[in-house]
Amino acid sequence: MVVALSQKTLAELPASVQRPAYDRAKLKPGIVHFGVGNFCRAHLATYLDDLFDMGLDHDWGIVGAGVRQSDESMRAGLALQDFLSTVVEQEEAQTKARVIGAMIDFVPPRDVDRLHAALVDPAIRIVSMTITEGGYFLGSTTGAVDLNHPDLLHDAHNPDLPRTVFGHIAKALRIRRTRGVAPFTVLSCDNVPHNGQVTRHVVTALAEYVDKDFALWVGTHVAFPNSMVDRITPATGKRERESLADQFGIADRAPVFCEGFRQWVVEDQFSAGRPAFERVGVTFVDDVTAHEQMKLRILNGSHAAIAYPAALLDIHFVHDAMQDRDIRGYLEKLAHDELISTVPPIPGTVVVDYCQTIVRRFSNPKIGDTIRRLCEDGANRQPKFIVPSILVRLRAGASVDGLALESALWCRYCAGVSDSGTQIEPNDCRWSELRDRAVEARNDPASWLELDGVYESAGRDLRFRAAFERACVSLQKRGTRATLQFYMSGSGLA
Repeated sequence: MVVALSQKTLAELPASVQRPAYDRAKLKPGIVHFGVGNFCRAHLATYLDDLFDMGLDHDWGIVGAGVRQSDESMRAGLALQDFLSTVVEQEEAQTKARVIGAMIDFVPPRDVDRLHAALVDPAIRIVSMTITEGGYFLGSTTGAVDLNHPDLLHDAHNPDLPRTVFGHIAKALRIRRTRGVAPFTVLSCDNVPHNGQVTRHVVTALAEYVDKDFALWVGTHVAFPNSMVDRITPATGKRERESLADQFGIADRAPVFCEGFRQWVVEDQFSAGRPAFERVGVTFVDDVTAHEQMKLRILNGSHAAIAYPAALLDIHFVHDAMQDRDIRGYLEKLAHDELISTVPPIPGTVVVDYCQTIVRRFSNPKIGDTIRRLCEDGANRQPKFIVPSILVRLRAGASVDGLALESALWCRYCAGVSDSGTQIEPNDCRWSELRDRAVEARNDPASWLELDGVYESAGRDLRFRAAFERACVSLQKRGTRATLQFYMSGSGLA
């Protein structure tokens, strides 16, 4: 028997399915959240659901919001099931399903008046977002916000008719200031380095177009805490919906499948209070930088390290790559020899243990994460995930052989053909440029290091250039697998 998810059918769900232990009718709104996708529900909404189950903070219910057409379809599907969501936590030994009820409403994207009424409501004390990295208008080469993007320019010149999340936030803050209503906290939950700082920059820039005094007020009174978020949450498709129905007897239009692991580190700076998230595992700090660097350099750097050799060896899934002795051995040696040393000390955190957790997470066969996804957008990801570690090692006068090999593997991948001769489909907005450079690098490896906005000073360092060239030559001469083996032997790549 399959039960269509709704508030009325909660009691009909199998006993194995966890469901809200609180009265959802008594929840009151406290958060407006832009971008109600899978990650929002597997992360923010799940933490809140845990808190509500403890009988705490029932005045922090979520009101969903969005500005894209996809937000409209998500809203329509969730409305039919009373804004309930099934979150399926998948670990190798066990799969658990829970229904979360932290969202109590979702403003249709087309209903702008209703959205602004929600944003200026004094009950709303946090406006949060998971709009993906692409929603921040970051330049593909500089990594900085492109304030000349047409959508941001539109909001700057039409502050009462905004198109972007940032424009809606700026308008709401302006109205709240005029009415004497305390400002809300703006909380980014996206995988963007110093996401709060980036958000502050955009909102303040829009405010300056309207009134410099208003911009000063935003800078003085509105909190934009940085946060570090982490949970592997793949996209939902037909397979996931059918799996939920088969395993747990639930028909959910948009279930969320994710790993059991989750982490959230937030700077404790809020304009008008916050839920007691520390009661459910959230870490509050004065400065999130060290945690952010650990995730970017170890987790995201490790993703890159396994992605390109796996792609060159025609491996499809991440967990299968972790079963490959050479790929896993390369990752473990790279982490031990080079990556761990790039992370600043974090009280209460043992980085070696963090690395071991990552290996376990990557090896989870139920997640179904793909190598191709990890290979995407390398021109944007490498400067964030790999190059900072290279610079730290170079400044310390330490070896960069493993990191140079990762860079050479990316270069080899961008040539567009795996070791077996299989074509690699374009996987980057700069693909044509990358492919041309990768082909040129067969004869002149150093030309790859001159890519705009990627290596910069690291690419000019003679030690890194030499290590990179050795790795490129080895990949051409030996191939991917033999090069990994040679690197692990400790003999160098000459």
